[in-house]
Amino acid sequence: MSTAPRLTDQKRQAIIDAAIAEFRQGGFQSTSMDQVAARAEVSKRTVYNHFPSKDALFAEILLQLWQRSMSGAELVYSPERPIREQLLELIGRKLELLADASFLDLARVAIAEAIHAPERAQSMIARFGEKEEGVLIWLRAAVADGRLALPDPVFAAHQLQGLVKSFAFWPQIAMGQPSPNAAERQQIAASSVDMFLAYYQPPQSDQ
Repeated sequence: MSTAPRLTDQKRQAIIDAAIAEFRQGGFQSTSMDQVAARAEVSKRTVYNHFPSKDALFAEILLQLWQRSMSGAELVYSPERPIREQLLELIGRKLELLADASFLDLARVAIAEAIHAPERAQSMIARFGEKEEGVLIWLRAAVADGRLALPDPVFAAHQLQGLVKSFAFWPQIAMGQPSPNAAERQQIAASSVDMFLAYYQPPQSDQ
């Protein structure tokens, strides 16, 4: 088996990793393809062989961010399982994604560019809105089953995810704090779920 395709894939990923580092350091506008090539330790021609423009390179970074966020299957609501158990699994999956260093690096690049040039990251922001609809779908199924009382499921979905992201996303993105470890993620999940259920779970529903 030829090693050429493998080397090509390695160079491509090296270029993407270099671009992420450069975009994080200087932003999209200030980063040149020369800088990306130098950091990736490849020729500028090699960079352009993989990505015809800086916009194409940025689009690939956003695609990887999207694919990484989709790597875990969505949790399907089950009327047989305890509501708290399901919510803990739902939030646990999200916390695992948010603790991924590569995902956070990609997210920093996308968010920074969304601030400086919203039109460039507009489609990705819309896609992430779609991704987070999985939580909303689950909550609506629980409401339909009479196990949650949510006057506004959309508001409640944002509320639940906000509880998580205030500990396991925004401090890492905005302040460079380390991601929560496994024990801390369990604590965040349990406290967020219990607070959510204390407000929205009907008294007769199971735990």
